[in-house]
Amino acid sequence: MWPAIWIAWTIAFALFEGIAIANKRNGDTLSENFRGLFHTRTSKVGRAIFTVGWLGFAGWFALHILTETM
Repeated sequence: MWPAIWIAWTIAFALFEGIAIANKRNGDTLSENFRGLFHTRTSKVGRAIFTVGWLGFAGWFALHILTETM
């Protein structure tokens, strides 16, 4: 059951993100929303918070997948 849910979620995300990319409107892609949420264009603190969060998540996820722990 769970693989089907993850596949459906991935397809839905790809569909919505593809539409957002194709329509060329500002503020509707995931990247644009993250930039706005963390103020990455105007705030060094926002950039730092995003960077630490992203690298922390990526590091944890890599260890989680490779070591099958956590």
